[in-house]
Amino acid sequence: MMPELLPATKNFPLIQTVGKVNDAILGKLDALIIIAPDKIPAPLWRQVPGADALRLIDKRRGAGDQVFTRLTNHRATGVWLRKLPGKTTDGTPVETYGLLKWAGEAVAAALSEYPRNLGIFALGLQAHQYEPALRALLLAVAAHTFRLPDFRSKPKQRQALKKLRVIGLPQRIDLRRTMIEADAVNLARWLTALPANKLTAGSYREVLGKLAKHHGWKTRFYDLSQLKKLGAGAFLAVAQGNADQDGGILHLQYRPATGMRKPKLALVGKGIIFDTGGNNLKPFKSMLDMHEDMNGSAIATATLTALSELKFPYPVDCWLAITENRIGPQAYKSRDIVTALNGTTIEVIHTDAEGRMALADTLTLAGQQDADLIIDYATLTGACYSSLTSRYSGVFSNRAALNGLLIETGVRCGERVWPFPMDADYDDDLKSTVADILQCSVGNEADQILAARFLQRFTPKDTPWVHIDLSAATSKPGLGQVPAGVTGFGVRFTLNLLYEQAEGMRQILADNLPVAGP
Repeated sequence: MMPELLPATKNFPLIQTVGKVNDAILGKLDALIIIAPDKIPAPLWRQVPGADALRLIDKRRGAGDQVFTRLTNHRATGVWLRKLPGKTTDGTPVETYGLLKWAGEAVAAALSEYPRNLGIFALGLQAHQYEPALRALLLAVAAHTFRLPDFRSKPKQRQALKKLRVIGLPQRIDLRRTMIEADAVNLARWLTALPANKLTAGSYREVLGKLAKHHGWKTRFYDLSQLKKLGAGAFLAVAQGNADQDGGILHLQYRPATGMRKPKLALVGKGIIFDTGGNNLKPFKSMLDMHEDMNGSAIATATLTALSELKFPYPVDCWLAITENRIGPQAYKSRDIVTALNGTTIEVIHTDAEGRMALADTLTLAGQQDADLIIDYATLTGACYSSLTSRYSGVFSNRAALNGLLIETGVRCGERVWPFPMDADYDDDLKSTVADILQCSVGNEADQILAARFLQRFTPKDTPWVHIDLSAATSKPGLGQVPAGVTGFGVRFTLNLLYEQAEGMRQILADNLPVAGP
């Protein structure tokens, strides 16, 4: 049976128990992760299930090693003892990314036998350590147990996680936001992983329509004929080579119960559902995973779902540039001159720089709604990956004062970013002798910066704007708590920016910004 184009279920049920852990609780678990401080005192060992075997092994363990044993109960519960990292190998404190990576490794080991009932037991930690450690482990469990699309006629059968129990807590912890984040990250991963013949422009709109109905979003779709009337020549240049003329720009609207109508925040996503490179055709290996080039739109959509479920107190608009970049008799070409929606004339240089073309008109539409903040997401340039690898994503803004806050946001949430310069003299490399601007430079140096400078022309000068070049969209070794493949990077970054960094945003930009506070 072919899977649906939306995940069938959300995450596992989560149960929290407070107080002492007894045999009855342990007897419900197939696997147990125990989190403990690096040095376990004798009184604390007495609270550790399977302490005799674990303590003996722990004495011989290497630094950072995981210790394993089995209980002698009827389930033969597997027990993995994992020490909470305090510092890295060079002695510096572990930041959130390191904690997430630690959590991913711990969870991967505990899930190796596909338990139906998994427990997490944190004991002996300092009060401030419980919550971040448990949140990291929950995010890791959600990422590692999530099943990405599988189209095999006989899918590989494996036992799914039925319940996750957090046991032995000194008090219950509100983990609702963490679970919403985990669901949203997995939604972005799912959509991005769908092959292009399943997630076509038409079926993508159907999927987004189902999400809109579920969350109560209003929708408006600008099809190619409407975009032609509007004069959106940059987007149309990319779309005109496609056999199926079903692309367009989709506008999703979230409105809170407060009755506010004007959008305070606009999320913009690149939704190129397959990218051949156009007439400047990509080589095989560069084209192989280009169904993932719509990742920016998946991140924007997943972020909107999370904000909706969190009941974000401000109106949010989401704009998705959905099309393909194909070859054909009508495909746009190098040295074509096109006119964008805001009247800017563009000299096309390289047809594989299609993302900035599609985003140009989409950003213009978003800017016309007078939002107080615009954030766009795109797998835009190979240059950004070459600079940062998949460990970080690049960030750019028309407000230089935001750079420090963007770095801090990435450090705090574990989705690390690095800002690049946005000085005006970079525009010298985009000067055209026959149009207002070149699409990109011929030499391709610092293309991530030139792409951001290009996009800035299509955002209102008086509107704060953040552009995220998603070099961390996929990672072969995995990223933080997420296993190898699509990472969902950007969802948690945005939520942290809007919630935890609320006061910093207000101080840097202006009052009444779309930030909800902690």
